[in-house]
This record gives sequence, structure tokens and C-alpha cells, in this order.
Amino acid sequence: MPVTLTRLDELAVLTLDRPEALNALSFSILGEIGQALDEVAESDARALLVTGAGPKSFCAGADIKELTGRSLDAQKKGAEFGQAVFAKLAALPMPSVAVINGFAFGGGLEMALACSFRVAGRNAKLGLPEIKLGLIPGYGGTQRLPRLIGEARALEMILTGRTVGAEEAERIGLVNRLIDEPLLDNAAAFAREFTVYGKLALSFARSAVQRAGDLPIHEGLKIEADLSTLAYQTADAAEGMAAFAEKRKARFQDR
Repeated sequence: MPVTLTRLDELAVLTLDRPEALNALSFSILGEIGQALDEVAESDARALLVTGAGPKSFCAGADIKELTGRSLDAQKKGAEFGQAVFAKLAALPMPSVAVINGFAFGGGLEMALACSFRVAGRNAKLGLPEIKLGLIPGYGGTQRLPRLIGEARALEMILTGRTVGAEEAERIGLVNRLIDEPLLDNAAAFAREFTVYGKLALSFARSAVQRAGDLPIHEGLKIEADLSTLAYQTADAAEGMAAFAEKRKARFQDR
């Protein structure tokens, strides 16, 4: 199967398993990713790891053969479909981590951008090369990349189509951290830096950041105040503050 969903203890792992095509995205594979994300959303996983099979490629982008000879309406619907699938990824109730091994180009980088975090092996190469085909990114790249690394850097990547290596990607904030082999184990260790905390607080914190991203700061502060107040009402907050006072490790119950 080109898309597999497995578990690594408390973590869900979504793998693109099409290494012979560098894990490229066809429309059918996008549909399978969407179905897998629905399963993850309903599961008890504390985080999702997204990766690609094989040592060469996380995901080399769209399957170009599918994109030729289509009507304008079909092209627009195709872009909207890809955007909708990656919107599911961005909206998961738990954090997600893109584990980038090798190439993350075009739709592959757009999938990684929809994750909460990105970690990368030292052989990673990232880019949005659509301009070289007379195209532009269509699965969210023109919107998520500037929000992550700033408009000037994003425009340079999009308008030149150039490839960014792992070290530069970390320096400009495109990836959170560089990791060594075994990548999946080290990505899991990264995820466990936050999965040890209560799901409610993690959800409130992510929501405060994401909902306020395009708002004036005074509106964002209102959202933060509301969600902070909700957090204080949880059993986990009572446990966390009691554990601090008693100088012991908190035992969060996600309630």
C-alpha cells in the first residue's frame, strides 16, 4: 500500500510507501492520506509522525504525469483537493511532526509545512520548484511558507525554485531541528518532549497560536486569555500546580 498508518507506542506514524517514485503524490494517494488522517484524528495517539519510505525521499512532490492535459476546472479542483487534505493535517487535534528524509519538493514540502513541526536528516533537500515548470505551488505553499520563514525568504524560494539544504533550512526556521539516524527514533524522541504533557493544555496552546496568526495582537490576546482561563479549569492544571508545590513529577490524565 502506498500509504501506511502504524503505531510507535503512543505515536501514530503515517508513511508514504512508494520509494520507486520517490514517494510522489498522486491524487489517489492524497485521498489515502486524507483517510489516514481521519483515522488519526479519532485515535488516542498523542502525536503524528509523517515520513517517507526509503533513504532518498520524504516526498518528491506531485505526480507530474497526472497534471498534464487537464481542463482549468479539473486543475482548480485538484489544487483545492490537495489543500483540503493538508488542511486536515494542520487541523489534527494532536501535534504532527514531518520527518524529512531526503527530498521534500513541491507537494512534499507543502505536506511538511502543514505539520506542526519539521525535523530533518542531514541529507534533506527542500524546495518549491514549480516555477521551473511554469507553475506555482498549489497545495498551500504560497500561504504557509511565508508565515513560517517570512515573506522575503519565501518569495526567494518560490520565485527561484531553488533547493535549500538541511543546515540552511534549520537556520531560516524551515525545520525545527536536524536529527541523525535512525531518523524515526530520533523524531519520536523529539515528539516526546511535548507528548508528556496534558493533551488539553497542548491543544489550547496550539489553538491560541494558530487562531491568532492573522489577527491584530489585541484580538490574539483575547483568544489567549480565554484559552488560558479554560486551561485553569482542567484537572490537569490542578495536578500540575499541586505537583509543582509538592516538588514531584506531575501525572497528567488529559482531563
